Amino acid sequence: MLPRSVQCLNMTALAAVFSILACFPAPAQEAKGKPDQSKPWRDGVVEAKSDAGFVFMADKGGFAGKEGLDLNMVQFKGDALALRGMLAGELESYEGNPGAPLLAASRGADIKIIGCYWPVLTNAIFVRQGISSVADLKGKAFAISSPGALPDLFARVVLQANGLTESDVRFAVMGSDADRFRALSAGIADAAVISTEFAPLAEKQGIKLLVHPHDAAPNYLRFCIYTSSAVLKQRHDDVVRFLAAEMKALRYALANRDKVLDVTRQVTDIKPDDPRPGYIFDEVTKYSAIDPTMPIPLEKLGWLQDLLVKTGNLSAKIDVKTIVDDGPRQQALAQVGTEGGK
Repeated sequence: MLPRSVQCLNMTALAAVFSILACFPAPAQEAKGKPDQSKPWRDGVVEAKSDAGFVFMADKGGFAGKEGLDLNMVQFKGDALALRGMLAGELESYEGNPGAPLLAASRGADIKIIGCYWPVLTNAIFVRQGISSVADLKGKAFAISSPGALPDLFARVVLQANGLTESDVRFAVMGSDADRFRALSAGIADAAVISTEFAPLAEKQGIKLLVHPHDAAPNYLRFCIYTSSAVLKQRHDDVVRFLAAEMKALRYALANRDKVLDVTRQVTDIKPDDPRPGYIFDEVTKYSAIDPTMPIPLEKLGWLQDLLVKTGNLSAKIDVKTIVDDGPRQQALAQVGTEGGK
C-alpha cells in the first residue's frame, strides 16, 4: 500500500500526474548492506491479467534474485497511477505505455525510458452485436480507463483515423479490462478498449472484436520501462541488473509456454480451464509482440507525441531523446549476450 502522500492524489484526472511535481520527496537511496544481501527494487506494473506470466517472470522465475535484487512488483489499476508512484519516490521503476510519461516530461518531470520490451499493442476495440464499423460508434457509450492512459489514447487513434472525434462518442471511465468487459457484457457500454485476451470469451457474451491494434495502430508501443535520473545516478549498477533480469526472464518466457501459463495462474488465480492465458501467449508469438532485447524506438515515441498533440493532450513537444537513456540497456545486453533473443 502506498503512503497517504500518494493515495491522496486525484486518481481520476490526468492533470493530477503533474500536481506532484512541486512536492517530490527525496529520491530513493541506494540500499546499503552486506555484499551478499539482495537489494530491494520496487517495480510498478499494471494490474495483473492474462499476460502476467511475461510481466512477472523476472520475479516469479527467480531471475531478479539471481541478479542480487529483491524485486517487489507493485500493481496499479493503470500505468498513469504507477507513474505517480515513481515520481513520488515510492518506486525505482515502472512498466507502462509511454503516453503519460511524455505528458509528464513535457511539464518537467524527471523520467527516463530505459527499455521497451512490448513494442506491439494488445488492446483492441470490442463492441456489442449490431455494431459493424467504427462509424457505427457515433453516439454510443465507449468504455476506457483513466484519461491519457493507453485505452483512452488508442480509442482516440481509431476514432480519428475513421473521421470521428471524441465528441462523437460518450466516453466512460470504467477501471480495469475486466471491469470494461463486464460493462460491455451487461450493456452498460456499447464499445470498450479491452485486452485482446478477452477474445475467446467475447462471442458467448454477445461481443465481438471490431478493431485489432496490429492493423489500426502498428506504431503504438505497449510497454516501456521507466526510472528517474536520480535512480540512474544513485543505483546505476542495480538498474543494469534489473534490465538484465528482465531480458533473461523474457527470453525464458518466450521459450516456455507452460511456465508462462503457470505463473499467470499463480499471480491472477485464473482457473486452469480459462483460455485467456494461452490465447495471449499465442498472440504474442504470432505478432512477435515481445522483444527481450528491449530496444527504444525513437520513431514510435515521436509518432505517439505527434498523436498527443493532435488529440489536444499535449500542447508543446519535447525532444524525445532527452527522456531516453539507452546506456544501462546496452550494458545489460552485453552482459546477457544476444543468444536466445527475439
